[in-house]
Amino acid sequence: MPISKINSLEELQSLKESSASSQQETTPFQSILETAVNNVKQTQADYDNEVYKMATGNSDNLHDITIASSKASLSVDLLVQMRNKVLDAYNEIMQMSL
Repeated sequence: MPISKINSLEELQSLKESSASSQQETTPFQSILETAVNNVKQTQADYDNEVYKMATGNSDNLHDITIASSKASLSVDLLVQMRNKVLDAYNEIMQMSL
């Protein structure tokens, strides 16, 4: 079974490279968060699918479930860290005096 990369890290790297090459092109922050949320949804759906296949007897590879579970867990952890950084930045901005 081929092992695929975690997509969110590639997207963040491409965002970094594109911003370094051209400062005029910017990606809206909303689209970055939407991409992260969609990645979490997709990895969770993949995990649910692997569990379903195992429960129905269509798969006998327990390691597929373990890999899907790890991917889902990592994507949720990444999203939580992004949320925490956003909230920290928001709180810092709100505490600034004008």
